[in-house]
Amino acid sequence: MSLWDDLESLVSSPSSFTAKTGERGTIKPIPNFNAGDDAKALKKAMKGLGTDEKTLIDVLTHRSSAQRQLICEAYQKDTGKTLVKDLKGETSGNFEELLVALVTPPAVFDCQEVIRATKGAGTTENVLIEIFASRSNEQIKALSDAYFNETKKKLTEDLKGEVSGDFSKALLLLAEGKRATDTTVNTEKAKEDAKTLYNAGEKKFGTDESKFIEILCQRSIPQLRQTLVEYKNISGKTLQQSIEGEMSGKLEELLVAIVKCVKSVPTYFAEHLYVSMKGGGTDEQTLTRIMVSRSEIDLLDIRAEFKKLYKYSLHSAIKSDCGGEYEKTLLQICGGDD
Repeated sequence: MSLWDDLESLVSSPSSFTAKTGERGTIKPIPNFNAGDDAKALKKAMKGLGTDEKTLIDVLTHRSSAQRQLICEAYQKDTGKTLVKDLKGETSGNFEELLVALVTPPAVFDCQEVIRATKGAGTTENVLIEIFASRSNEQIKALSDAYFNETKKKLTEDLKGEVSGDFSKALLLLAEGKRATDTTVNTEKAKEDAKTLYNAGEKKFGTDESKFIEILCQRSIPQLRQTLVEYKNISGKTLQQSIEGEMSGKLEELLVAIVKCVKSVPTYFAEHLYVSMKGGGTDEQTLTRIMVSRSEIDLLDIRAEFKKLYKYSLHSAIKSDCGGEYEKTLLQICGGDD
């Protein structure tokens, strides 16, 4: 049985979609914070020949995102230059990308990742799937606003030009950020939706994808959790197994990602972190994006799930897979060994 097949305590377990920032994160705001002092320390660390990487890492991994924004303001006031520009000038490679990600507001960082995934020859659908399946309505709205500020265009309009077919329909629904947010579960409705999904997939020859898209992209998280339980009661299979058996390509990947995030966002990300480091190379872009974007939301839970799934800690995985200042920074974000 795969970990994803267990629906035992699903309906009542906590969800990252409603987690308050900071509760299950590894990075917390520092008490007695002084943006001016931090800005001066960073300036000193990048002055003259050579760079004091240790100070850069210590300061930027031990302040909350909101505090880092205040440091950016103080830095610009003090030096007349942006912190991002100086970090880019003084560091390089993955280490540079990681530090720049840390000083970028979360919604702007999401927005930049979406732009990076859609510009150029091909579209990197995996990044779009990860972001839109795992973010809350508030996060998607903030991303959309950041996108408009950055490009002066509407996110959903631009996405239309990048993706097509049923995958596009599902992704655009998610990008609207209008998933229902009711917390009370309607069991009858869950049974009805489960039956609709069963009739649209397992029960008929060919699959009616539109029903899957409509239900999975619009119902609230608690409602979908109940629906997953009802579906297994009717079908004998989990909804994830049915989607994997009935569909293919990017739509299948997106719908499976939604189902996984409905069940457990931390487990979904633990799996992605594992994949980003397994085998010969490392997918640093994914590793950086997940570590930074979850550091104040649920990285403690991701660490716990990682250990449960792979029998070794996220800390040790990073240690054996990465190197140099990049590794040191990631380990500080990770915040401890399990």
